[in-house]
Amino acid sequence: MIFDFGYLVLVLALLLSAYGAVVGFCGGMFGQGASPGRGGAGAAQTHAIDGYASGLSPRLTNSSFHAVYAVTALVGVAAVILWYGLLDDQFQISYVWNSSERSLPTFYKFAAIWGGQAGSLLFWTLLLGLFSTATALTYRRSQRALMPYVNATLLGALLFFLVLLVFSANPFEQIGVVPPDGRGLNPLLQNYWMVIHPVMLYLGWVGLTVPFAFAVAALLSKQLDRRWVRTVRRWTLIPWMFLSAGIIMGSQWAYMELGWGGYWAWDPVENASFLPWLTATAFLHSVIIQEQRGILKVWNVALIWLTFTLVVLGTFTTRSGILSSVHSFAQSPVGPYFLVFLSITTIGFLLLLFRRLPFLQGENEIDSISSREGAFLANNWLFAGITFVILWGTFFPMFSEILTGERISVAAPWFNRVAGPLFLLLFVLMGVGPLLGWRRTGAGALRRQFTWPLLAGLVSVPFFLTTSRNPFPVVGLSVCVFVSATIVQEFVRGASARRRSRGEPLHTALWGLLRRNGRRYGGYVVHFGIVLIGVAVIGNEFYQSTTHVTLAAGQSVDLAGYTLTYTELDSRRSSNHTEIRASLLVSDSTSGRSLGTIAPRRNIYDKAPDQPTSEVGLRMTPAEDVYVILNGWQGDGSSATFTVYINPLTMWMWIGGLLVVIGTVVSVWPHPQPARSARSVSSVFSDRATPRQVLA
Repeated sequence: MIFDFGYLVLVLALLLSAYGAVVGFCGGMFGQGASPGRGGAGAAQTHAIDGYASGLSPRLTNSSFHAVYAVTALVGVAAVILWYGLLDDQFQISYVWNSSERSLPTFYKFAAIWGGQAGSLLFWTLLLGLFSTATALTYRRSQRALMPYVNATLLGALLFFLVLLVFSANPFEQIGVVPPDGRGLNPLLQNYWMVIHPVMLYLGWVGLTVPFAFAVAALLSKQLDRRWVRTVRRWTLIPWMFLSAGIIMGSQWAYMELGWGGYWAWDPVENASFLPWLTATAFLHSVIIQEQRGILKVWNVALIWLTFTLVVLGTFTTRSGILSSVHSFAQSPVGPYFLVFLSITTIGFLLLLFRRLPFLQGENEIDSISSREGAFLANNWLFAGITFVILWGTFFPMFSEILTGERISVAAPWFNRVAGPLFLLLFVLMGVGPLLGWRRTGAGALRRQFTWPLLAGLVSVPFFLTTSRNPFPVVGLSVCVFVSATIVQEFVRGASARRRSRGEPLHTALWGLLRRNGRRYGGYVVHFGIVLIGVAVIGNEFYQSTTHVTLAAGQSVDLAGYTLTYTELDSRRSSNHTEIRASLLVSDSTSGRSLGTIAPRRNIYDKAPDQPTSEVGLRMTPAEDVYVILNGWQGDGSSATFTVYINPLTMWMWIGGLLVVIGTVVSVWPHPQPARSARSVSSVFSDRATPRQVLA
């Protein structure tokens, strides 16, 4: 009975979301002001209609707010009912039967709500409702021209997902006979990273609906000045942070669980998470130009739409079965629904954008390519180019099958060859852009800004040539040094200026920079995190060593300065699976010094014995990882087969990801306004920015 009630709750939420979307749109239309008056009886009638509309608009708008709250509450009730079914082993529910089992740890039972198609859609809808409610509560008494349309857009998105839940992917569907046990959760999902990684991705994907809603509202209300982008910046940064964390956590999961020696395979679903990250990152840079100079307005609106579209496209890719991936859900009938929704939002938004082009004219022009505006415009084009390359490579197998009948796969080497040079140019711009001034940068300023970073990058080249004769890693690492030097230079100059003007010690000056100008210096922290990720990618791609070997107990293998000795194989029983664990002693090949023991293992699950999972043995250091996979064994473990990797610099990827999150938190954290001291402003920022731009 309670599960029938859960379905009825979803039906009621669907009806309320449709109602709220309509009244929100009508509230915005009626609230756009009275028409110009005319003389005579016609004028009296016009004023009467306008007065009625003006009085009706607040009531309709308030009703849309109430609809947001009610839909969120109803979806929350439905989610709680499904969680109850999962935690209480209610196997008469088809979703619970397919996604859980009695012996599944409670931790994974709770997470099983996003482990399957219907549950993950319900979880997505719940998060969208929570984001919508947070937006409504934040701007209930402000942004009066935008909020009716924002509510309508968010409720329209909720309506789409509720249509899926009610008509195509009912999470409360019941089966006739109650089974004694469930089929169990997918073994690949029974990993701690898979408990938190999807949540981070969903928070990123779902959260990016909010800036899209503001973009639609700005276009509909014609409120296209700089204020709406200032509002939407933080609502983009927070989902971007979650999406960044989700991508890094997914890479960690692939590195630890899939057992192939890497963290990114350019898999279609990996690409589906990366594509909106690229366009959202481009928007976060481009929006600065609109705030400061009032230009790139069309770019910004288009980037927000493209980000939302790529989120929907990626979700369609994951759930439709059109592209094969280890991450995909089972093929289901939701694909056509996504195509219809994607078509409606794309055609509708582009038509609206075309009609509003006269309101999106730039207030200024880019004066010089040697300016911050010029660098950010080039940045936009590079992000767009990378997005197109990855999108084309991801969907090429589908297009080839449609056109030729043959499915031609595009593998990682193609992505690396085509996208790699574009990423390298993007890294160069990441170092160059912040050092350029607004409008134009003179020769003296260029020399003052770039001397030390360029020198650092050039000096590093001979050192990296000693590690490889391949020019690609040498150039890549030297560019990383250059970008790092620009970041260090900015912190040193800012801290030195504060020390001179305020007499602060170094650590206090650095804290003051982050506290007083967190948006700028938090961005530098994010950039440094991206640099560290780049260093890890280069190390893993160009300096990796590997071997495949079968060892009897007591035998050893040498690789890249390490000796690994196989000692034993044992088994351990867990709640719903058996662990087969091998032990290897790791020592230094030159000195013979012991470096510890690592234990790769295979997990064999009771419900899916034909789908064993790998848990790698790992010794992680800042220099390199010793990474071992247990592939198989003979009999009682008298011999075993291993794949061994030495992965240089991989730890810096996870450190870089952490810095990206920390830097984003610094950027969005409320901070006091900088002191409006002419002396401090002129001494810190010289001719690179005006006081108004610095204090904004």
